[in-house]
Amino acid sequence: MPSAEQDQAERDSEPFVEIDPTGRYGRYTELLGSGAVKKVYRAFDQEEGIEVAWNQVKLRNFSGDSYIIDRLYSEVRLLRSLTNNNIISFHNVWRDEEHNTLNFITEVCTSGNLREYRKKHRHVSMKALKKWSKQILEGLEYLHTHEPCVIHRDLNCSNVFVNGNVGQVKIGDLGLAAIVGKSHSAHSVLGTPEFMAPELYEEDYTEMVDIYSFGMCVLEMVTLEIPYSECDNVAKIYKKVSSGVRPQALSKVKDQEVRAFIEKCLAQPRARPSATELLKDSFFDEIDRDDDDENDHECVSS
Repeated sequence: MPSAEQDQAERDSEPFVEIDPTGRYGRYTELLGSGAVKKVYRAFDQEEGIEVAWNQVKLRNFSGDSYIIDRLYSEVRLLRSLTNNNIISFHNVWRDEEHNTLNFITEVCTSGNLREYRKKHRHVSMKALKKWSKQILEGLEYLHTHEPCVIHRDLNCSNVFVNGNVGQVKIGDLGLAAIVGKSHSAHSVLGTPEFMAPELYEEDYTEMVDIYSFGMCVLEMVTLEIPYSECDNVAKIYKKVSSGVRPQALSKVKDQEVRAFIEKCLAQPRARPSATELLKDSFFDEIDRDDDDENDHECVSS
């Protein structure tokens, strides 16, 4: 029989409500996020001793939709192949036949998503916003130059996650990513309307749609407003986007350098710079100098 001390110890420890088939990962009840397709719970990796995210998709919601299930499996296979500091890392996947769920374990970011984080920290310097922007671009550059090319297709501030203690941001939720291979074009309409490039609606687009969405992310970070919040339905957003009408939030950006940078990202697809080109933009000169200074200090101290 367990002793009173063991009983107390069990009560003090946080109970897992589910354990993966290998016994390595345990899931807690606490929900970190919830979307149309999946729920994300806090979990623990007992082998590494670290907290992780347990993503759970109820497959019964798609029982008649083999396309969605295939897409989920391809998301998971894709995630396993990606390794980059600015992309959420992926650890394991399995299907639970009994409960008809698809489960996968990913890295967890301590401070939640960028939209919530920015709302909580309303007074942030432009320099900090540039640092976050640069990291998102570094993640996009990795996806876009990956073989095969990966288009995220649903980049927005709620799909970018933050480790606030080190100021690190990572792109997550690659659920709508299209592995489009050599042709660099894809043909299905998916995404978050306020952040979708006009050509996404035309169903003929390349990885440049992510650059447009990135421009909208920068706009949201700067203004604390979701673009096109003046529109009360998707049809009105579509009408403005397709006719080239910019969101009202853009007129609130007083800093000319910032506004010009956002406009570059929202340009027509052929005029839009790639992630690689944007990383060389003078917009990032200030933080590039900081990085150079830090490297100089490291050289001296070593």
